[in-house]
Parts: sequence; structure tokens; C-alpha cells
Amino acid sequence: MDRREFIKHIGGAAMAASLLAACKKNDTPAPGVSGLDGNGSMTYRTNPNTNDKVSLLGYGMMRLPVEAGGTMRENPDSPINQELVNQQIDYALEHGVNYFDTAPVYCQGLSERSTGIALSRHPRDSYYIATKLSNQNPAVWSRKASMDIFENSLKELRTNYVDYLLLHSVGMTAQDLDAMQTFNGRYMDNGILDWLVEQKEKGRIRNLGFSYHGDIAIFDMLLKWHDEGKYHWDFVQIELNYLDWNYADEINERNTDAVYLYNELQKRNIPSVIMEPLLGGRLGTLPDFIVKRMQEREPQTPPARWAFRFAGTPEGVLTVLSGMSYMEHLVENVATYSPLRPITEEENAFLMQIADEIYNLKNIPCTTCSYCMPCPYGLDIPTIFSHYNKCISEGNMPNPEHPTATYKKARRAFLIGYDRSVPKLRQASHCIGCGECVSHCPQRINIPAEMQRVDEYVELLKRS
Repeated sequence: MDRREFIKHIGGAAMAASLLAACKKNDTPAPGVSGLDGNGSMTYRTNPNTNDKVSLLGYGMMRLPVEAGGTMRENPDSPINQELVNQQIDYALEHGVNYFDTAPVYCQGLSERSTGIALSRHPRDSYYIATKLSNQNPAVWSRKASMDIFENSLKELRTNYVDYLLLHSVGMTAQDLDAMQTFNGRYMDNGILDWLVEQKEKGRIRNLGFSYHGDIAIFDMLLKWHDEGKYHWDFVQIELNYLDWNYADEINERNTDAVYLYNELQKRNIPSVIMEPLLGGRLGTLPDFIVKRMQEREPQTPPARWAFRFAGTPEGVLTVLSGMSYMEHLVENVATYSPLRPITEEENAFLMQIADEIYNLKNIPCTTCSYCMPCPYGLDIPTIFSHYNKCISEGNMPNPEHPTATYKKARRAFLIGYDRSVPKLRQASHCIGCGECVSHCPQRINIPAEMQRVDEYVELLKRS
């Protein structure tokens, strides 16, 4: 049983306690942390708008641990393990992390409450809270409903102001509307963006920004407004990692390369908050042949640390968010940024080569965020994609048209693994193509089309 499985089985409390005891501030690095990193203090970046000294590592409160073990993804009916959340936030604050990112829709609507409970045990000036106006559903597009979302966030977070408030998932679509219609419905037609500006003037919001997903026309329009003085953006949250740097729009035509997003913000001196530094975990669980190359170059640095170092290196990055469900993730990531070893030019060239190789694997660009869930027909969309991607990454994709000596073994492993990972009634063959999931996907994946691709491949294996 590996460390993660162990944590799931014991609920994480015992492991959290042992790690807390093993890695008190200024002591030796925690077990499993390499000697190359974690030997100093947290790296900070200064927000030019407010002079906030923000930790380069930001705590994403999207996948919190639950009492049954794991997260709500594995155990959706289990309550959040508040004791463990408290312990992890205590450790984070003790080791210099001061930026905590949540949203009204995270953890089935319970993340803000759990975050508020944990943080309110500490002085208010010792941390920065980031949350979002999560009015993606047209049912809450009215002015009052959107205002109520913000007011409830303050209540749940046990505070009278938010340090960083984001328009959530700007650039996405809702129902049969395009991205511009959706944006106008959420923020302009109801006057809610102007209302948020008023709240900032009153001191209830210290920094106003947006998280970008999707249509580049919306991103460019908002920056044009910034240039014209119509609206001022104090920060913008973007997806940035070494694969998305040049390949985001090639992996999915509705995404935008991080190099463009980051450079446009840099031109305007707008700080970047980074999401998906590991691309939903994909850059932490790479194919064996790529991991071997990384280990040959630097044996003490795991793949995830390469990705976190890359995301934190650009000077315009204010903080890099990580959804740290387990104490081991927190300890490892704190070490990575205590202090940051910036990626060198030579290392950057190396990672761009790795990105080329990953892109050529043709994975489905799913980050397993589960925004597409629940499927009205019961499909387990993230797990289907996860199994498919895992087999690609491990080089275990048997080709019936060009069978090798190990074809039968690989075919059996794929099909048995599929059945074990996803119950038959929740597999891709049951997708009817309703498309309800598509508008919820931050990666803008054509989920029905990818489901058809997976199902056709599975059926081909079964017939061969």
C-alpha cells in the first residue's frame, strides 16, 4: 500500500500528525523531500497594486479531505474532515503559505465554510482569501442572486472583506449561448460588475480580477477595457504549465496558449495567479520513459516539482495554486518554494522537449476537475478519461491493426483495467451525446466526441 492509499484508509489524521512532528519550521526537510529544495524560507512575490507580500505557493481549497478518506470525488457523501483541514492550514501558515483560494461551488458548496472555520482561528492579517463570484448557472444571473452569492461568501468565510475576488470561469458558455452572451448575462446586463467595483471602493474587496477559461475574445476584451480605464484588473488567474505554454490551443482549439495569456498580462503589469500547474495531475504522473529522462538529469527532483518550478519561475506570477488534498502534497510543495529554484534557460529547453513528447501522446486534455459531473445518464466521465490517458502515458495502448508480440496481454490489461475502474453502466458506451457536460468543462473538451472515441476503441479491442 503506497502513502496515498494509506492516507485514504486512515482518514489522513495519523499521517498528518506524524508529518507535522517531523517537519516543524526551520527543522530538516520532511520525509520524502529532497535535499535540493526545502532548505530555506518561502518565496514571496509583491502585488504591485496593494504591495501584498504573497506566498508563491497558494493553497487551492477545491479538493478537501473527507472523513471517509480521500476527497469528495471518491466519497461524495462523506463530510469534510475539518480537523485535518485545520491541521493542514496550520502547517501551511506556519511554513509561509498565506494565499488561500476557494469558491462557492467547491466541495459541493462546502469549501468556503470549511476554509472560513480553519482560517478564522488565525489573525485576519496573516492570510489572504481569494474567492469567486460563481454565478455560472443562468438561474443565478439576476442582480439579487449574484449579490447574494457574494454576501454568502463573506458569511461562510467569516470575514467582512475578501482580499482577491474573481469573476469565475470567464470565457465559458452556458446552455445554448455563446461566450459573449454568457459573459453579458452573468456580469453586464445585471450590472453586477459595476456593483463589484462599488464593493471594492467600499473596501469589501481589495483586489478584483477574473479567472479565464475559454474564448480568447473575452480575455482580449477585458484587457482592452483595462487599457481604456473602463475597468481595472488587479490580477488575472490563468492556466499555465510547461505543456500549455505552447500547446494549449493544439490540444484543444478552444483553449489559449499560456505564453500569450501571460505575456499580455505582463504588458500591463497585471499579476498572474496560476491554476493547473500540473494540468490536473498529468504532469505529475508522466510516462515511464519521460520520468527516466528527468531522473537522469536530476535524481532528487520528482516530475511534479519540475512542473511547479516552471510555473513559479516567471517574475509576473504572483502565486501558483495547488489543490493539496493530503498533507504529503502540502509538505512537498512547500519545500519546492522554500525557496524557489527558478528554471534555467537550459532547463526550460529541456521541459519544452518534454512538452513536445507529451503532446505527441495525444491524451484527452481532462484535468479530472469533475465540473462535468454528475452526468444525467450516470457516466463517470473523469474516470473514463483518466483510464484512457493513463494507458496512453504508460505505453499500454494495444493497436489491433498492428498487433505486437505483447498485444494480447496489453489488450487484456486495458479491458480488465477499464472494467475495474469504471462500472459497466457508467462506461462510455452509455453516452447518448446530450452535451450537457460540455458547457461545464473548463478545458472546453468535446466530451461526447471523446466518449465516442473511447467507446469505439474499446469495442475494437473487444472484437479483435
